[in-house]
Parts: sequence; structure tokens; C-alpha cells
Amino acid sequence: MKKIIVFLLIILLVGISYFYFTKKEENKTNKESINYKIDNGIFKNYYKKASKVVSEMTIEEKVGQLFLVRYAKNDIEYLSNFYPGGYIMFAKDFENHNKETITEEIKKDQELNKYPLIIGVDEEGGYVTRVSRFKAFRENKFDSPRTYYEQGGYKLVEETEKEKAELLKSLGINLNLAPVADVSTSEEDFINIRSFGQDAEKTSEYITKMVTYANNNKINSTLKHFPGYGNNVDTHTGIAIDERSYDTFIESDYKPFEAGIKAQVPSILVSHNIVKCLDDKLPSSLSENVIKELREKLKFTGIIMTDDLAMDAVKEYVEDNKAATMAINAGNDMIITSDFISMKNELLSSIKDDKITEDTINKAVIRVIAWKYYSGLFD
Repeated sequence: MKKIIVFLLIILLVGISYFYFTKKEENKTNKESINYKIDNGIFKNYYKKASKVVSEMTIEEKVGQLFLVRYAKNDIEYLSNFYPGGYIMFAKDFENHNKETITEEIKKDQELNKYPLIIGVDEEGGYVTRVSRFKAFRENKFDSPRTYYEQGGYKLVEETEKEKAELLKSLGINLNLAPVADVSTSEEDFINIRSFGQDAEKTSEYITKMVTYANNNKINSTLKHFPGYGNNVDTHTGIAIDERSYDTFIESDYKPFEAGIKAQVPSILVSHNIVKCLDDKLPSSLSENVIKELREKLKFTGIIMTDDLAMDAVKEYVEDNKAATMAINAGNDMIITSDFISMKNELLSSIKDDKITEDTINKAVIRVIAWKYYSGLFD
């Protein structure tokens, strides 16, 4: 009997030791992973604080933070119960408003939410304006930076970007989804009218300056549309399949993104184009290979976000309505969507079914919260 008891005690001790050292090693791995981000990331000063916030979140709160949701005033109070990471506002959201009324509305939106919101707009200037097209906000809408450059060089571009940043910030907007980093020299290209319209070298110089202007004026900017639009069609209405060689991206399209990353851009938006030299099966926004190009080749440590996953270009490449799951598993941090609730429920279901790990969610959420600290949204 004594021998049996001794034998059982030995087994128990071995089991306890194994559990202890395994857990210790797991904790060490997690710590090393977080320390890597602290030492090297654009948000390095905020990861410890962000990790603490995330450690106290429910899984529902974590998943909600991964979404930038298309804004709808009448839905804000309801959607606040689902903890969205932020909102993207469009022109219709500023129509029939003035500076005072929209500022008060955005302030109330922030107060309704447990966690501070990223509030973004596409105020590129020129072809794409959401705010300045209305005289209540500016006498004349902002022209494109390209037009200002042609009129008065970078001096005029800097002046107007400063004015733009001050206008957006005064309304409570903390993210401008600009500048366009796509290289386009042909007026036939869909993206040309929104681009700088110059070759890779000149576009890179332009992007460096645009990111610097935004950073100097303390507003978030976003480079788009990685890995580079080129001469592809509009993915709002259909799929774009890019047949160009990998060397073309290395020698041209990547250069403005590399310049923006060097200038410390905090976020990059990924397109829905299928770039066959990187991934011949999936849109870039859902492709792990494409996200790896940003993280590993271009060494980007900021926020990677998808273009709107409700676009037609995505739907036919997704099985079982799992676009959000595919996007986060691919390595995106945030999803822009016009379909928040169903996509959030999809992610929660995927976690429950082991289609996505909570560790994958945690890594993205920590980066999102660190971005919010970096942006001055947390006290």
C-alpha cells in the first residue's frame, strides 16, 4: 500500500511540475511577444497600457474593437452596446449640419461608448471630399493635394493640409483616410484622378511629406490602397485582377508605402484587388501573403485595415459568409464594414468553433487600443 501511495505522489508531483513549467514558458512567450512590439512598434510607448486594458475586456468587447463601422446617426445608441472600434463618416452624415451641430453629435457618440472611438472620414480633397464640400464647413471644398502642388508647390500643400487637419480635429474627427499612395501616370487609370499622378519616386516624396504634415498636425493618416492599384478597375462594383509582375511592385508600387512607413504613418488600408503574383486566389484584403508583405518585407508595425468588406469584389471569394474571419486570420487589425452586427457575430461564432483563436484576436485588439492611446483618445 505504501508503495502505491508513494507512486501516486510521484505522478502527482510530476504532473504539477509539468503544468507549472509549461505555464511559465507560455507566459514567457507572451511577454516576449509583447516586448517585441514595445521595443520596435510605432505604438511602442503604449503597448503596456493597451495590454492592461485588453486583459480586462470581455470577448464581445475585444471583437467589437476590430471594426470601423459605416456611420448611421440613428443606429449609434444601439450599436454602442456592441463596442465598435470606431466609425467611418460619409458626406450624407455632414449634410444639413454645421460645425457646432456635428461637433456636438460626435461628442455624444463618444460619450455613449465604453471605449473611445476612432472617427474617420475620406477627406482626400478634389474628387473625394466628405466634409468640405458643404459651405457650412468651408467656403470652397478642398482641392486635391496634386492640384495645390501644381498651383503653389509643397508650400501650398502644407498650408492646406494644416487647415484640413485643424478643421477635422475641431469637429472631433481623429482619422483622415488619406493620402492615396497609388502610383498612376495614365489618365486612363481608375485611380489616377485621386493619385499624385507621378512616377514612384515623385509619389514617394509626396507621400513622405503628406504623412509628415498629418503627424505634425496630430491627426491620423492612412496610406491606401496597398499593395497598389495600378491600372485596375473599381472594386466597389466588381473584382479587379492584377496580372503585373512582382518586380513591378518592388520597383514601383511599394516605394510610396515604404516612404510612408519610414515617415511613421500609423495605418494602411488594403484593397480588394487580386494581385496574382502575391496570391492568385484571394482579394488582397483576405490574403495572408499580402499582409505578410506589409509586416515582414516592409516592416510595418501600425494598423492594417481592410477596405469595406461589404463590397461586391469580396463576396464571391468568401465561403460560408466568413469574410471577417478570413480578414483577421490573414493578419488585418481592423475591418471596415457596412455590416457590423452580422460580421461581429460571425467572429464570435468562429472563436467558439475554433476557426480563429483568441490569441489572434488579442494581438489585433492590443494594437488597436495602443493606437487609441497614441492618438490621445485615452486619458
